[in-house]
Amino acid sequence: MAHGYGDVRRESLGGDASTRSYERLHREGGPSFIFMDQPPSVETAPCPPDATPAERTTLGYNALARLAAGRVDAFVACAGWLNAQGLSAPKVLAADPSAGLAVLEDLGDDLYARLIETGTDEAPLYDTAIDGLLALHAAPTAKTLDFDGSAWPLLTYDDLALKTAHDIFVEWQPKYRDLAFGAAALADWEALWSPIRAIGEAGATVFCHRDYHAENLIWLPQREGPARVGMLDFQDAVLAHPAWDLSMLLHDARRTVSPEREAACLDRYLTARPDLDRTAFMADYHALGALNIVRILGIFARLVTRDGKPRYADFIPRLWTYLDVCFANPALKDLKAWFDTHVPAEARR
Repeated sequence: MAHGYGDVRRESLGGDASTRSYERLHREGGPSFIFMDQPPSVETAPCPPDATPAERTTLGYNALARLAAGRVDAFVACAGWLNAQGLSAPKVLAADPSAGLAVLEDLGDDLYARLIETGTDEAPLYDTAIDGLLALHAAPTAKTLDFDGSAWPLLTYDDLALKTAHDIFVEWQPKYRDLAFGAAALADWEALWSPIRAIGEAGATVFCHRDYHAENLIWLPQREGPARVGMLDFQDAVLAHPAWDLSMLLHDARRTVSPEREAACLDRYLTARPDLDRTAFMADYHALGALNIVRILGIFARLVTRDGKPRYADFIPRLWTYLDVCFANPALKDLKAWFDTHVPAEARR
């Protein structure tokens, strides 16, 4: 009411795996808006910039993983930064971060995933998604993102956050597939992932959207260049290795990205980045891609077993297919051997 959005018709929109809810606000004779409601007390605390590993452990999962805990001020700051780079995020029209509320520009319903399902040529969509990442990765970053009174730290996706990511698998996959990992298996697990985490932390140099896939990208063909990809759900952004968002886009859990499309996207990215050594970057992409896929397998197992959301089981076989492609990289042969030993084929479904 205080911001002038009281006299509208409200339309509930579908939610996601988070604790947020959304409505479309219709004003007679004018444009529609999006209302975001993120109850501030539902999530565990986010990570303070100077928190020690022990303090992060005490604070809980969001601090360990360096997630924003759904904070609206994180969304406002990230949206402002993205728009300042000439990219497309919903403009924040009104916000009350303390109450977990915001009114946003409505970018429409043309999600990449829905358009491709109905026959739209995916090539220009994915090309533009890559161009969006190239723009992100070329942009100078700051330790703090600050917009319209909301400041949010851009923290590094560090060793502890990456360890938290892959350890979700060994915590929740046993509950999902009746597996058991003994002390020796877990020690080997840690030893195998430790050098991959080091690659991720050392390469953490770019703004990472962190959830960059076809369900969170909107096609805006009336705009120009990278601004044609509208970005959603970016409030968990961190400073990360550039391979991370490429994995999110090309190892999409919710739709199959063909090997041909993956190759075309990677070639477009690397052609535009002559500063990168292709062989070394592809090794990082497969290693961090494997970590990301394993993370999602753990999260989906948790959603099914703990949260009673069985639809996420439908996505799991696709993730195993992506993981097999990553494991074809000879540098990951020992990690592949761990899975071959401890996760039988019948559990990879």
